[in-house]
Amino acid sequence: MLEQPAGSRPTLEAVAARAGVSRATASRVVNGGAGVRQPLADKVREAVEELGYVPNQAARSLVTRQSGAVAVIIAEPEFRVFSDPFFEQQVRGIGRELTAHDSQLVLLWVEGPGDHDRIARYLGGGHIDGALAFSLHHDDGLPALIRGSRVPAVFGGRPGAGAGTVPYVDCDNRGGARSAVRHLAGLGRERIAHIAGPRDQTSAADRADGYRDVLFDADPALTAQGGFTVDSGARAMAELLDRRPDLDAVFAANDLMAAGALRVLRERGRRVPEDVALVGFDDVAGVAEAVDPPLTTVRQDIEGMGRLMVRLLMRVLSEGDGREAGAPASVIMPTELVRRASA
Repeated sequence: MLEQPAGSRPTLEAVAARAGVSRATASRVVNGGAGVRQPLADKVREAVEELGYVPNQAARSLVTRQSGAVAVIIAEPEFRVFSDPFFEQQVRGIGRELTAHDSQLVLLWVEGPGDHDRIARYLGGGHIDGALAFSLHHDDGLPALIRGSRVPAVFGGRPGAGAGTVPYVDCDNRGGARSAVRHLAGLGRERIAHIAGPRDQTSAADRADGYRDVLFDADPALTAQGGFTVDSGARAMAELLDRRPDLDAVFAANDLMAAGALRVLRERGRRVPEDVALVGFDDVAGVAEAVDPPLTTVRQDIEGMGRLMVRLLMRVLSEGDGREAGAPASVIMPTELVRRASA
């Protein structure tokens, strides 16, 4: 039997010798190949465990033609990602599911169009098996760039033009917004304002559409533009109060903007919910229950959406070259209104 030198890294040859099989047989088992009888495969796996063998990724890639890595592309500047717990939850879900599939996460930032050439070179360089991209914007060349790279992909959130048949995972943004506004109307609120998200993102547009579905004749002065950040929510709330000081409820398109709105309402001497009822969207950890009063909001399963993105990508990868014809359908996940003290 081939002895493994003390302190050295176990080799595939040592695994084969321990299992009593050829190197080719050991390689097929380690790399997930077929054609090996079960008793021999079991012996190889036992040898791998006994020796603590870890496959050489470069050599494994030559056999499987897979890198064991997936790119996660976030179309936002770093400061947005690190200041918004939404991204943390989604990346956590992605990371946990990739770990379950024995794949590594490679995080790529896209601050703007100037980064597209760099991203295109990386995607086309054979470094990854697939890509997950989220926080996409209208008129963003990123979806077309990803399609052009011919790298299997799944998008987080409903993309705009250029996405083609690439599957995506999103929540029911429009339906969730309707439930939020109906809840406020059911409380007897008559002048319900909306702090909208960025105009160039489909999630914000869908939530604004949900608001208008319920309040189709709402005064335009009751809508102000935000940017999915705390400060933008504060600015929008101040603008709304200046225009319509008689407003008695606010639906903010995400929890961070709702937190900013709550700060301004308190500064202006408005009690929540007595004077102004407030509802957010997302139910992100560290925001909705941390503010005072705790925020009534629309919950979406952010981490679950990240996990589902990975599962869809793995289905695409398993279908190989035929993935265009058999690509899995996009998924819209349900939302839930979570009632707390703010409304």
